[in-house]
Amino acid sequence: MQKEDLLLKVQDIFRDVLDDEEIVLSETSTAEDVEGWDSLTHIQLIVAIEKKFKIKFTSKEILSWKNVGELIDCLASKLA
Repeated sequence: MQKEDLLLKVQDIFRDVLDDEEIVLSETSTAEDVEGWDSLTHIQLIVAIEKKFKIKFTSKEILSWKNVGELIDCLASKLA
């Protein structure tokens, strides 16, 4: 799956979890850029992404991400 496709799917998850259809993600997006993305919703987002793609992230992986692009890179490597 292409990174652009993954970004769109992840964006849909963000919109669903944060209940905001206006969210537009880019690879450089961070929690500071998205209203409502706090520590609690971060966990909900991770769980929703894991369920959608039927994968599991390690705590080390999650803590290493600095932006959505790094999340997408990690997701792409698990799906490869």
